[in-house]
Amino acid sequence: MSEHHEGGCLCGGVRYRVNGPLRDITTCHCGECRRTHGGAAPYTACPDDQLELLADVGLAWIESPHSTTNAVRGFCANCGSSLFWKAPDRDYTAIAAGSVDEPSGLHSVDHIWWDARADWEVPDGLPTGGTGTSATE
Repeated sequence: MSEHHEGGCLCGGVRYRVNGPLRDITTCHCGECRRTHGGAAPYTACPDDQLELLADVGLAWIESPHSTTNAVRGFCANCGSSLFWKAPDRDYTAIAAGSVDEPSGLHSVDHIWWDARADWEVPDGLPTGGTGTSATE
């Protein structure tokens, strides 16, 4: 039996389904993620062909202004929820872990851009990658 996950934004205007397993959570500490999420940004991910939009009222995509990967971010223009991160050269979409309906069964496994973290963040003992590379890859 295949695994399915659903999630969406705060107002319900954007809903999605993942038709398969989600990757465990990597938390990003880059300046861009901190500013769009208000702190460190926990993300899961799935292959592009497994992500299905169920409702996209208000879904907006913006270019990440400081991205070195030409990535875009998907968010709900109605409630402001940050939902997706997508780089054109990658075959997956990162999904904001907080937008996944519970129970998700997800676990945090590592951090990226640890060297860019806010000075008030507390280490949790998980592996850290100083740059954008996952410490567990």
